[in-house]
Amino acid sequence: MLYYKTNSKCNLSIYQKMIEKVPSQDLDSLRQLIADRITAAGGHVSFSDYMQWALYEPLLGYYDRGNTLFGEAGDFVTAPELGTLFARALARGIAPLLLQTEARIIELGAGSGGLAKSLTSELDALGVPLNSYSILEPSGTLQERQKAILHQDARVQWLQVLPDNFSGVVIANEVLDAMPVKLACLKDGKWHERRVISDGGHFAFRDFPATAEFLNQVRESVPEDLAYAGLPEGYVTEIHPFALGFIRTLSSMMRRGKTVAIFVDYGFPAYEYYLPERLQGTLMCHYRHQVHDDPFFKLGFQDITSHVNFTSLARVAEKQGLDILFYASQASFLMASGILSLLPSSGGMGRDSIALVREAEKLLSPHEMGELFKVIILGHDVEPSQELLQSDRSGRL
Repeated sequence: MLYYKTNSKCNLSIYQKMIEKVPSQDLDSLRQLIADRITAAGGHVSFSDYMQWALYEPLLGYYDRGNTLFGEAGDFVTAPELGTLFARALARGIAPLLLQTEARIIELGAGSGGLAKSLTSELDALGVPLNSYSILEPSGTLQERQKAILHQDARVQWLQVLPDNFSGVVIANEVLDAMPVKLACLKDGKWHERRVISDGGHFAFRDFPATAEFLNQVRESVPEDLAYAGLPEGYVTEIHPFALGFIRTLSSMMRRGKTVAIFVDYGFPAYEYYLPERLQGTLMCHYRHQVHDDPFFKLGFQDITSHVNFTSLARVAEKQGLDILFYASQASFLMASGILSLLPSSGGMGRDSIALVREAEKLLSPHEMGELFKVIILGHDVEPSQELLQSDRSGRL
């Protein structure tokens, strides 16, 4: 779903301590369920199936188990969880776009609900009309957390599915990175699919010759000049059919009205995503602010993510009739949205002012979230502001 992670690798001693903190019976329920499903499927499943179950299985998956996900006590810190600065800048950035629509917002994967609360408050303070704020949240546990802090705002409602018709702004802060991915491995000059097997309830990878369907999914993500040349033997990477399928579904809704979709996530354009030196892809797992690469560890108690391929996302959106209104780093987007105007002057700063400056540093610094995180804005029948146009780098996609 949506999360700013540290880049530290966990060492073996920390790894062992993390294992010891979770009761074995809590790990066994989901493990047995997935093992049974793998057996029923003939002995192996796609990694996307495994990732879906690990993250979203009702009551057992990572996002529905009731874990503490956010903040110092959780596994990661998102931009909205740092404070209100991200939401306040976002409000200024989307205001010119929102005014061209029916003044409605849909947030995808709203996490703790903090972004919704701060964003609606800031839009109200700016005098920007907002007729409704809808949340599409697959996790029942997270829905309850959101309702606890948003129940007093009559404009807020929860959706089960996207509406057929919509005119407004769609916001997705770190949503695409947690959509299930498939894994591709280059062996003997040909793509294979890396799938998940179960051996006595213990999971492992095994490579299988690619099907025609899988090869088509590879072609949609990996540039043609890299598909079979320029990448080394044993190269592993992620394929994103579910994220791209979601863009197609979203595009169908967006084409029916004046609509904008803003995605904030960590990732790269294709020419950076599929670098030869990125031998093991971008798949990452996160637990208690530690980062490692074992998706079979601590099943149901760790986040599993991969970086976003913004080029394939943009190309699919364009094929579906949407415009690429903006693409750049998070820092560029927030600067274009006026984040600096929200910071205190340098003279005589108190404790609150210093905290605000530190929050801005995390959002903008290239060593923190500023460059790794990108913002892409898709639109239909809506014009971007001049501030966004001046910072747009969509030509790099």
